[in-house]
Amino acid sequence: MRLGFEQSAFEIVYSNDIDRQACVTYRANFGEIDEKDVRSVDPSTLPEFDVLLAGFPCQPFSMIGRRDGLNDPRGQLFNDVVRFLNVRRPRAFVLENVKNLLKHDKGETYKFIKAALENAADGYTVTEQVLDSKNFGIPQHRERTYIVGIRNPHKDFVFPLKSKSPGKRKVADILEKNVDEKYYLSQKYYDGLMAHKERHAAKGSGFGCEILDLEGVSHTIVSGNMGRERNLIQDRPISIKRHGVRKLTERECARLQGFPDWFKFPVPATQAYKQFGNAVSVPVARHVANALRKYLEEQDGLSRNTVTAPSSSFAVDSRAAYRSLKGNAPDRIPAVIS
Repeated sequence: MRLGFEQSAFEIVYSNDIDRQACVTYRANFGEIDEKDVRSVDPSTLPEFDVLLAGFPCQPFSMIGRRDGLNDPRGQLFNDVVRFLNVRRPRAFVLENVKNLLKHDKGETYKFIKAALENAADGYTVTEQVLDSKNFGIPQHRERTYIVGIRNPHKDFVFPLKSKSPGKRKVADILEKNVDEKYYLSQKYYDGLMAHKERHAAKGSGFGCEILDLEGVSHTIVSGNMGRERNLIQDRPISIKRHGVRKLTERECARLQGFPDWFKFPVPATQAYKQFGNAVSVPVARHVANALRKYLEEQDGLSRNTVTAPSSSFAVDSRAAYRSLKGNAPDRIPAVIS
């Protein structure tokens, strides 16, 4: 989320995550993050910001998990998003979660979440949209729910539904050359996966490993092993492992999420796969950020051009929305990511 918003000239003034390994990666790339439990963070002590970026754990709402929703303690972390909004009253917020959030408990869970967001602070107008990463220049079919809330809106917020630039459209575009032998499956492991797939097929189930079409797109990258087994590559036969089937490398997973090749992941491979599976697709975040930035700039223009405004007119936060950086860099909107 941070990379996408920074690419759209937002300035991140505070970040928080409780996962120690995630913080190792974050610090290696951005230099700072608060590692404490977000429930113990006092929002009033944070720097000034205009946009809150947040994600609460998706497992309670995912089709893969138990789907306990707000009954799961992790699902209740959503309450801290509302707490931050009530204390700091930012101009806008952007949240990301799994697609199933909208359908969980026949829609009742999201109905509760949306009402809580709409009633936070002085009230927000909340819009949600399922966006697929494959429509934003990366070859990954990844549907996620994005939620945008705006205080005192002057018009409806419209989500971008796709990128105008083609980007990398097929799996072949993100593959590394000279992949290390360790990524290739042993013959025994590969045969076991195929037997497992055949057992499920006999039961009429679609579960099991899958070799990707290099001219197509990948399945959703997830944090567990199952996601890696559904995103296998067959790129060459080799002497011992005659099928030449391998898993995606960490860098290939990063590319499928739109991360630049300079991005570092100084953690064990298992943690790197988990982190890229949990990440927000960078190009999707950038396009949402672009749309939000244009919206806020237009709102600022209306505010500057208004001498007096009756109570029924657009009420725009009067405090400065932008901070100038040194040199000729564009103004940046302060934001918090949690």
